[in-house]
Amino acid sequence: MSIDAIGVVRDVPASGHRGIPPLPSADPFYRPPRGFAAKSPGTILRSRAIELALFGLVPQRVSAWQLLYRSSDMHGTPEAAVTTVLLPEGADPDVDRPLLAFQSAMDAVAEKCSPSYALQRGAKAIGAVTQFEWLLVANALRRGWAVSIADHEGPHGNFGAPREPGYRVLDGIRAALAFTPLDLHAETPVGVWGYSGGGMASSWVVEMAPTYAPELRIVGAVLGSPVGDPGEVFTRLNGTPFAGLPAIVIAALRKLYPVLGAVVRDELTMDGHRFVARAERATPLWAILSLANQKMGDYTTGRRLEEILAAPEFTAMFDDLRLGNSTPACPLLVVQPIHDQVIHMDGVDGQVRRYREGGAHVTYVRDRLSEHFSMLVMATPISLDWLGDRLAGAPVTPDRDTTVWSVLASATGLRGLLEMATTTAKVVLGRPLRQESASTPRMAEERAA
Repeated sequence: MSIDAIGVVRDVPASGHRGIPPLPSADPFYRPPRGFAAKSPGTILRSRAIELALFGLVPQRVSAWQLLYRSSDMHGTPEAAVTTVLLPEGADPDVDRPLLAFQSAMDAVAEKCSPSYALQRGAKAIGAVTQFEWLLVANALRRGWAVSIADHEGPHGNFGAPREPGYRVLDGIRAALAFTPLDLHAETPVGVWGYSGGGMASSWVVEMAPTYAPELRIVGAVLGSPVGDPGEVFTRLNGTPFAGLPAIVIAALRKLYPVLGAVVRDELTMDGHRFVARAERATPLWAILSLANQKMGDYTTGRRLEEILAAPEFTAMFDDLRLGNSTPACPLLVVQPIHDQVIHMDGVDGQVRRYREGGAHVTYVRDRLSEHFSMLVMATPISLDWLGDRLAGAPVTPDRDTTVWSVLASATGLRGLLEMATTTAKVVLGRPLRQESASTPRMAEERAA
């Protein structure tokens, strides 16, 4: 282990624990060294090899590292961030592989939901979405891709915050490209993928990339059920079986927006304070189960909730959170269930419309038979195939809107489902993810033909 003049640790030994790994707040690896703010965004401050395990229990046969790097919060203030970078076990160093930036639907303030913790062997993160999503990400490794999974909510779990997911992910891509064991380079093609809360984070990534990280070669992004209009989602979900999700957003954003912090502090009953505290500690699954059908309006002491939300300060806050006001430079695939009980299609329609008005290339696929949770799995085959074509340099078809009965109702969807079943069996059994060749232009041309 070597340390430079400002205390930046270049490398640390592999995590050798066999018990429960420490939470990020108790893990020295996450603490930035003195003077890190003077470094350029994306500079690696520290790295270590780690062991991954399905649900913390089944060891995974992949090569995995954590990178601590310099990034920024939503105001541009320097902070340290972490990404987990992956290669298939035994990856051929001579293969010119692409990089996938996957954004997990963290959807929590609780630090145990951070991907860098939840993916580790021994992690206790029951209800963390990242642990389920690993079954999907493994399919990208089978294609021979490198993968980066950033803690895009940062060290404080800022679920729903604008801009900072873009900073953290883009700087994580910079760090991954510079990390020697991945054998990547400045011209490595990068794909972006995320669903639900991960789709929201991915939207910030591609909206900010043209101005914040124009040097990165981001060739395409899949945005699954992105939260195009968080204010609209909050209104729709309040008092529904999914009321726990907007409660988590309140618990996170009250620390970032003074107007919301003042309402929580001064206008909630004691039961309201307990409600927000429970949301702050909860994983997404636990929040949905334990906070279902709760109405924020039942916890206010004076003004009605409708009056509070109509105030100009809240209108400005929701405007700040809304996606689609900057135009991505890369082509996009947006997938959305028509009968989504969490993210209503209207908000996603608006996001797509705003992107197209700005000149973005968007393929928009709406699915009739799926709902929010099933679509995460069902859309994986077409998402990976579409990204594979973009990473391989295949031409993009003209903009179009397509409404289908099911995204699986095609040869590509059914073949992909079978491949996913094989991958899932390997993951559950802890078997090696046999590496298929990384995408090449020849493969993409064959699919396009």
